Amino acid sequence: MSRSSHTLDRVEVTFDGGRLVADAGLLLPATLIQHLGVEALADELVGVGHRPGRKLLTVVHTLLAGGDCIDDTDILRSGATSEVVGHEVMAPSTVGTWLRQFTFGHVRQLDTLTERLLTAAWGGGRGAG
Repeated sequence: MSRSSHTLDRVEVTFDGGRLVADAGLLLPATLIQHLGVEALADELVGVGHRPGRKLLTVVHTLLAGGDCIDDTDILRSGATSEVVGHEVMAPSTVGTWLRQFTFGHVRQLDTLTERLLTAAWGGGRGAG
């Protein structure tokens, strides 16, 4: 697994306008996602489309930002939000095409991904208690 030289641990959040909507609330989950290596693990385990990790993280971060449909992924494409989430944010059309390719087998791959991530998080002291 290759590691990026970009780390979210060193991101500085600033506001340059009084009417901005902050995406800084995504920083904590994005940091955990980066430390667990979710994108690379998804690329390894989920066999649908090219670079599925980016698409998966786009969906996850959209949900965390309050999105409830594919078009809401566009909220992550504004400003410097991609710097906050730590991955390339995919376009709504790309995410929609990717999601339509899913079969039951791909859902089982997501189950495996979730199991591995939870095991890694608990093993790293990030679990409850």
